[in-house]
Formats: sequence, C-alpha cells, structure tokens
Amino acid sequence: MLGGAFVRTSIREARGKLQCAPMIRSVCVFMGSNAGADPIYRDAALDLGTALGHRGLDLVFGGSHVGLMGKVANAALAAGSSVVGVLPQVLSDRELAHESLTELHIVDTMHDRKALMAERADAFITLPGGLGTLEETFEVLTWGQLDIHRKPCGILNVGGYYDGLVSFLEHAGQQGFVRPQSSPLMIVEGEVETLLDRLTAATPRSS
Repeated sequence: MLGGAFVRTSIREARGKLQCAPMIRSVCVFMGSNAGADPIYRDAALDLGTALGHRGLDLVFGGSHVGLMGKVANAALAAGSSVVGVLPQVLSDRELAHESLTELHIVDTMHDRKALMAERADAFITLPGGLGTLEETFEVLTWGQLDIHRKPCGILNVGGYYDGLVSFLEHAGQQGFVRPQSSPLMIVEGEVETLLDRLTAATPRSS
C-alpha cells in the first residue's frame, strides 16, 4: 500500500508549452539508480534532499526506492518536502516503486516520465548518475536551448564527477557545435547550498 497518492497519468495530461515559473517551488532531480562507488555520492544525495525540505521546496524525481533516488527521496520526506515520483510501468512491474511518496504517478513510457517530471518542476538538478541521468539532463538542456522552457538547470558536481562533461561541453562550444549563448543554461557547483542559492536566484531568460 502506498503511503501517498497513487496516480496513473497519460502523456496528454503533461503536454503543453513549458513556461518559466515566477519562483521556484519544486525541483526535479535526475540521478543514478545506483549509489555509486564512493560514499560521497550518497552523502550528497542525502544533503540535497534535506536542503530541499529545509527550504520548503518540493522534490520531483523518477519514483524509485533504489540508489541515489531513494536516498534523496527519503531525506526530502524526512525534512518535510512533498515528494512526487514518476515511474514507467515497466519499472513498477519490477517492484522498484518507492512506497512512501506524497504522490506516485505510473506512466506508460520513459518519454511520458520525462515529460511529466519536467511539467511538475520549476528547476532541475543533476546528481551523479549514468546514461539515463545524462540523457535526462541533456534533454532539458536542449529544451532550454530551444526555448521550450526557461527553467534553471543545475549540476551538482560532487567530487569533480562532472569535470569531464563540463570540459567536453566547452570543447563542443569551441568547435562550433554548442552555441555560446547556451552556456548560461547550466549552473555547475560542487556544494548543495551554493547550487540551490544560484538556482533560486536565477533570473528567467528573456524570449
């Protein structure tokens, strides 16, 4: 039995142009379904969840109880956040759903999952993760570049985990594949509080 509301959501309910919010009330966090090899990743996930709760911010995430996803969700719940999970049916069938969320939405596909998470969030943060985390991050960055949304996007660069990614994007810009105006789309910080300060202070980009 789920501790919060269980909702089946279709992609039609999540569609529509994503706009910038007048202020940040909820943060979507992309992260690994594994905990990683170094305990600093787990600690960062716990710190982020706790900080969201202390700031009165809601958490939107992928809905699973495993890896960093479960750590962030549990910490946010303990600190008083409302936590919204979005899980595709295929992962729900594998009994990966977090059972104590404020809301759990079961959707048909991974595409539906990303669309609903983006629709429910006012900002995005990426924690360490693998291919799925990178795919989610690049999608919201691409949407921002195309002006589909104007929501701030942050990367929590725990222990320099994303140093190589930042260097790659700089290289891509130098080679003419990433426009210079895309650089402000991504806020990179190594500390939770500093990243949240910058995200909440971010001024929405003009059209």
